Amino acid sequence: MDITLNGRHALVCGSTQGIGAATAVEMARLGARVTLLARDAAKLTALQATLDRTAGQAHGFVAVDMADTAALQEAGERLAAQGPVDILVNNTGGPPPGPAHLAATDAFEHAFRLHLIAYQTLVRAVVPGMKERRHGRIINVISTSVKVPLANLGVSNTIRGAVAQWAKTLANELGPFNITVNNVLPGATSTERLSAIIADRSKKNGITEAEAAEEMMREIPLRRFAAPQELAAAVCFLAGPSAAYINGINLPVDGGRTGCL
Repeated sequence: MDITLNGRHALVCGSTQGIGAATAVEMARLGARVTLLARDAAKLTALQATLDRTAGQAHGFVAVDMADTAALQEAGERLAAQGPVDILVNNTGGPPPGPAHLAATDAFEHAFRLHLIAYQTLVRAVVPGMKERRHGRIINVISTSVKVPLANLGVSNTIRGAVAQWAKTLANELGPFNITVNNVLPGATSTERLSAIIADRSKKNGITEAEAAEEMMREIPLRRFAAPQELAAAVCFLAGPSAAYINGINLPVDGGRTGCL
């Protein structure tokens, strides 16, 4: 099975921590030239210095806030003008926890801009080059909530569902150009976001964070949280040659937690 990414250029969003950072590291190890994208230039510089260069890659980064649509558009267009982007990994931290009916309307607006609008902005920048070369991989890291809504994640459930429908529409539109569009759906993964969810659950239920984490793990058949590297492996598979005929899917990587097929 061929999962090498030699000669490919990958743009990995949200790449200074968690799943994004793990994906960038693994793609570089597999031979891709990686452009990191996140807000914090210092963290981007530090991660860039650690990326594998055994295939002679010259990795780079773009420091931009994905919620700043104008700046993101400019950055995306500038990057695409410098050379082809073969792989786009859309990945952004999720909205804060809380019930949907109590969320302020601007919470939905901000999440919509940070996720769907940001992803569409980058797609518009990189897809023309993908179409010209008749090759491209777009992978969106979203959530298992697109299959079963998660309790106390009202804004996230709403926005992630919109991204999933958008991605399926793109898969139909771009498939004729040999561009695949797929979604990876993380379950509970050991990231800063999971720590925030555990803290919120602890406070809400009057239990320790360790007890809250244990409760969450009991909901997972594998009885543990995922490591970010396990999500990165799924993303890299979908980005590689062996996944060339996989298009328009939602791939849960959740230890079996999602209660549907």
